[in-house]
Amino acid sequence: MKIKSISLKLLIILSLSILIFGMIFAGCKAGAVPETDEGLGVSSREEEMAIAEESPESVASEGEVSQDTTADTEIGDVPVTGDRKVIKNAYIELEIAAGEFETTLFKLTNLAEQNGGFISNSQSYSDAEGNMTSGNITLRIPSDKYNSALEKVKDMGTVKSTSSSGQDVTQEYTDLESRLRNYEAQEDILLDLMAQSKRVTDTLEVQRELSIVQEQIEIIKGRMQYLDDLISFSTIDVFFHEPEPITTTGWGFVESLKNGLRGAVKVLNWLAAAIILTSPLWILAGIILLIVWRVIKARNRRRARKEQK
Repeated sequence: MKIKSISLKLLIILSLSILIFGMIFAGCKAGAVPETDEGLGVSSREEEMAIAEESPESVASEGEVSQDTTADTEIGDVPVTGDRKVIKNAYIELEIAAGEFETTLFKLTNLAEQNGGFISNSQSYSDAEGNMTSGNITLRIPSDKYNSALEKVKDMGTVKSTSSSGQDVTQEYTDLESRLRNYEAQEDILLDLMAQSKRVTDTLEVQRELSIVQEQIEIIKGRMQYLDDLISFSTIDVFFHEPEPITTTGWGFVESLKNGLRGAVKVLNWLAAAIILTSPLWILAGIILLIVWRVIKARNRRRARKEQK
């Protein structure tokens, strides 16, 4: 009987232990199951928000790593000729024939228009008589017609000086393309998160990050458009002028009289300045002479009195 009672007690204790462990296990499992928020799992939503809430610095740093790798690969695949993005600039100083300023200005303007380009800047200068004799003009010429247009400009007069340069912006342009793809991918993710957001706070947070990304996209597109303009249209700055007139100095009576008057005025100005500067010395000398004169006069008076006695 004792054995049976002991076995019964052990069986009850074992059953209670299994029941308690089962309840604990069920509670832990229930705590691990994510609660739903209108059909969306909290765990998946937290992962999505974590992506959207990444700081711009961390996103930028990760983007730069991928950009550098992509840029190196793409730059290595770009051929040396043909696909390079080069900004071409040239400067020419021309001396043209006398009286040909307006004609040359018309030729330069017509040259730009005939080649599908345009004039971005033009300035003219007149001489002492009011005639236009010099000026500078900036031509924007399509890059494929740059060399031929440059030679035609040189044929319009005597070349006094010239310089040209080419800036290779292939690497910068490739980096901009890589960064643009990266930000556009982030924009797509943020737009998806905004469409799935149900709470106002989540929507505002995503909107803030989205505005930062879209601002960077606009900046990159603006820079790429600026480079495209400089690459597509080369720049030729031209300064052209007529020969300077040769002046001779006359030796006539009127010219000599003018020169004499100028010299006399200079001498008078010098004397006036010298007198003003030395005026304290002149005053001191006058005081000393006055004292000496008074002393001599007084001595003569005493001497005259002695002789009368």
